[in-house]
Amino acid sequence: MQTDKLSVTLSALADPTRRGILARLATGEATVKELAEPYDMSLAAVSKHLKVLEGAGLISRGKDAQYRPCKLEAGPLRDVDGWLESYRRFWEESLDQLEVYLAELQKGDPDGTPN
Repeated sequence: MQTDKLSVTLSALADPTRRGILARLATGEATVKELAEPYDMSLAAVSKHLKVLEGAGLISRGKDAQYRPCKLEAGPLRDVDGWLESYRRFWEESLDQLEVYLAELQKGDPDGTPN
């Protein structure tokens, strides 16, 4: 079964450890050992998370002998942002309508009774 790229990306982002790894990589490249430091898990477990992130295209790994730094790849995150844009517009419009409604309420009597 083939899954679309957005679904693969969202699946990879569903795990808090993987989101934490991406947050760390947003500050610069890091090795598996450096990425594992904040977590109470083995290097093998962190490597499994990295494979998921790599499979989703969210990270790339260097190929310098034993030193294989991981690097954030933002392309799939732009795709998620694009997908969320319509929902962002919905919430902004809803908040704008709420603001108008609240302004109308404030024009009424201070004790809350209608004009």
